[in-house]
Amino acid sequence: MRHVRTPRGFVQLLAGAEVPPSRSAAGQFHAASTKLGFAANVFAGTALLNLYCRSRCLREAQQLFDEMPEKSSVTWSSLIYGHARSRDPGLAVEAFGRMVRAGVSPTASVMSSVLVACARMEDAGIGAMLHGVALKCGVCGSSSVVVGTVLVDMYAKCHDVSAARRVLEETEEKNVATFTALVSGFASARKPLDAMVLVREMQQSGVAPNVMTYSSLLSSFASPEDLDHGRQAHCAVVKKGLEHNPYVLSTLLTMYSKCGSLEDFRKVQTAVSCQDQVSLNSVISGLSSLGRGDEAFHQFMVMRRNGADTDVFTFASMLKAIGNSSSLLEGRQVHALILKTGHESDVNVQNGLISMYARQGEIGESTDVFASVRAPDLVSWNSLLSGYAQHGYGQEVVQVFEQMRRLNVQPDHTTFLLVLTACSRVGLVDKGLEYFNLMKTDRFLAGARQEHYVCIVDLLGRAGHLREAESLVHDMPIEPGVSVYRALLSACQIHGNLEIAIRVSAHLIKLYPHDSSAHVQLSKAFAGDGHWGSAAEVREAMAGKGIVKNPAWSCVEDQMQVA
Repeated sequence: MRHVRTPRGFVQLLAGAEVPPSRSAAGQFHAASTKLGFAANVFAGTALLNLYCRSRCLREAQQLFDEMPEKSSVTWSSLIYGHARSRDPGLAVEAFGRMVRAGVSPTASVMSSVLVACARMEDAGIGAMLHGVALKCGVCGSSSVVVGTVLVDMYAKCHDVSAARRVLEETEEKNVATFTALVSGFASARKPLDAMVLVREMQQSGVAPNVMTYSSLLSSFASPEDLDHGRQAHCAVVKKGLEHNPYVLSTLLTMYSKCGSLEDFRKVQTAVSCQDQVSLNSVISGLSSLGRGDEAFHQFMVMRRNGADTDVFTFASMLKAIGNSSSLLEGRQVHALILKTGHESDVNVQNGLISMYARQGEIGESTDVFASVRAPDLVSWNSLLSGYAQHGYGQEVVQVFEQMRRLNVQPDHTTFLLVLTACSRVGLVDKGLEYFNLMKTDRFLAGARQEHYVCIVDLLGRAGHLREAESLVHDMPIEPGVSVYRALLSACQIHGNLEIAIRVSAHLIKLYPHDSSAHVQLSKAFAGDGHWGSAAEVREAMAGKGIVKNPAWSCVEDQMQVA
C-alpha cells in the first residue's frame, strides 16, 4: 500500500472505491487524505470532492471545495455536476456563476452539467442565458453534439419546444439522443403529431430510432383521439422487433389504457412476463385507469404469489386502483403490507394512501397519513385538498390552502380547481371569487382554464347570481366549452330562470346539437316553470334527432363482491 502515500496513488484508490460510496466511507477517505498531507493537493482534493458528490454528500463536498486553496476546471466541474443532480439544482447555477467570475472558462462538460440543472429547475429564462454563454465560449458548435443534445433536452423540459426545435435544426451533428430529447419534449407538450413527424424526419436523415425514441413517441398518445396514431406507432415497434422490450411493453400498456382501448390493452398484456416488475406495474396502473380496480387487485395478488418484486410504484398504482373502487378493506390490507415491507416513508406511497383513504371517505385516516409525511410535496397537499373537497369540508379546504400560502407552497391549476370546487359546494362565494382572481396575478398562474370557469359559473349559479354568471361566460378570454354552458343551464333549472335557460340552451345546442344534457335540462326548466307543452316539444325533438339520454347506474359492495 506504499503507492497510496502519493497523490497519484490516492486518486487511483478513490477511483476504485465502491459506487456509490457510503457517507462513512467518504469521511474515512477524507481523514486519510488529511493524515497523508494531501489537503493542499488539487488532484487529491478534486478526487475526494468527486467522491463526496458520488455519495450525495453535497454539504461536505461544498465545505471541502471552499477550503481548497487551489481549484482547477475539473474541480469546478465536479462540484457543478454534484449540485446539478442534487435536491437543489439551483446551487449548480450559482456555482457556475462563481466559476465564470473567477475567470475559469466553461468546458463542454461543465455546460452540460449546468444545463441539466436548469432543465430540472424548468427555468427557460436561465436556460436561454446559459445558451448565450455556451455560444460565446464556443462550446455548443458542431463539434459538441453532447452540449447540443443537452440544450434540446433543456428547452424541451422547460416547456419551450419551439426553442428546442430551433436548436435541433441549428445543430450540425445530431445523434439518436438529440432527436429523442425533442420527441420526449413533444410528448410532454401533448403534441403527438409533431412527435410522429420528427421520428419520420429522424429516419430520413439516416438516424435509426432506438428503444427510448419509441417509448417517448408512444407516451405522446394519451387520449382516445390518439388511438389510431398509437396503433401505427405500435406497428413500427413490431416491425423493429422491439415489442417485447420491457420499457416499450410498459409504455404500450400505459398508452392503450390512456387511450381507453381495453381490447388493445388485453392483447399487449398477454406478452407480459410474470417476473417483469416494470410491465406488471403498468398492468396494474392501466387496469386502474380503465376502471378495472378489481382486476388490478387480482393482478397484484398474482404478482405476489409468483414472487415478483413489489416497489413503491407497485404500491402507488395499487392504491390508485383501490381508491377508484369501493373496497376499504383491500386498502387497509395493502396499507398493512406497505408497513411490513418498509415503504411507508416514501412520499409517493404516502400520497397514494392520503388519496385512497380520502376517496373512501376516511378523512381522519387521510389526515393522519398527511401529518406523518416528513416533507409533503404539492401532490400531498392536493391529495388532502381533494379529500376535503370531495366530502364537502369547504372550510377545511380554505384552511389548508391558507396554510399552503403561509408556507410558500406554490399551488398549481389542480390546487385552484380543488379550492374553487369546495367553495362552490359549500357556498363560499366571496372566498371563491377571491381565489379565482388570485389566479390572474403573476405570483401564481397565468390565468384560469376551462375547468376553473366551470367552478366559478357553478359557484355564482348556486348562489343565485345567474346574470353575473352569464356575463362571466360572455367575457371569457377562451371559447366556453360544453361544461361551462351545462353548469349555467343547471343553475337556471334550479332557480327557475327560464329566460337565461333558453339563451344558454340555444348556444349549447348550436355547438353540440347531439348533446342530450342540453335538451334534458331545457325540458326540466320548462317543466319547472309550468310550460309542460314546451317541455314535451323538447322531448319530442330529442326523439326526432335520435338523441337518447344515457341511463345512470350505481354499485354497492357486498362481502367483497361488487354487484
